[in-house]
Amino acid sequence: MQPNTSLSILRLDVSGQPVAWISWQDAVCLYVRQRVAWELGEMAFHVRGGNSRLSGQRSGVVINSIIAVRGSASARRLWHQAPRLNNRELFRRDGYLCMYCGKPCTERELTRDHVIPRALGGQDQWNNVVAACRRCNLLKGGRTPEQAGLSLLAVPFVPNPAEYLALKNRRILADQMEFLKKQFHHSRLLDLC
Repeated sequence: MQPNTSLSILRLDVSGQPVAWISWQDAVCLYVRQRVAWELGEMAFHVRGGNSRLSGQRSGVVINSIIAVRGSASARRLWHQAPRLNNRELFRRDGYLCMYCGKPCTERELTRDHVIPRALGGQDQWNNVVAACRRCNLLKGGRTPEQAGLSLLAVPFVPNPAEYLALKNRRILADQMEFLKKQFHHSRLLDLC
């Protein structure tokens, strides 16, 4: 199968820990430089190159949807760092639901709410922020949920690297999602797939 331009390849370190999404073009470079240690996944894509000047034959490489790269930085340090917080991944983590009233919302209708308000010393971190509709955010104001008479539907959490990679990519192939799901904390993520 020929890859389309929006295809992302899941890059792992040699120990099998997810590191990043890379373009299929970057994956081809890793194959050509012989840096791919091993491959996983059911999806393979044939990329055609140019014709050889010497033999006249057309070059090509087959890339898999999940590749482990040797010589790359270990993902172990990623597992001990919180991923960068942004609204798009926060809203996906919370399933595009207001974590106070449970109303399904679009990205435009949601806001980032600090469970412990910043004015009261709360931090702008994954474990202190939730998606909230504008109505609930205004109702809560600069108070804690208890002070505002609201309760959280889910406890905010810091996604691990596998969860974050799933939150970050909107077009995940089935075999890539199956690989990532094995590393999810199942009790934490709302229905992501």
